[in-house]
Amino acid sequence: MDKKLLDILACPICKGPLVFHKDQNELICKVDRLAFPVREDIPVMLEDEARALPADEEV
Repeated sequence: MDKKLLDILACPICKGPLVFHKDQNELICKVDRLAFPVREDIPVMLEDEARALPADEEV
């Protein structure tokens, strides 16, 4: 994930910062506990496409 792109991306729900998890190829919002997929190097920032993180999963 390009550092410049990551710096300007924000969670579409809370507008908070995102963290890139390279091993799962996802952008994580810690506040909303959502994981947004990155497909073919393009972040999919749609709430319907996001994966809800279980309470026991570390972010």
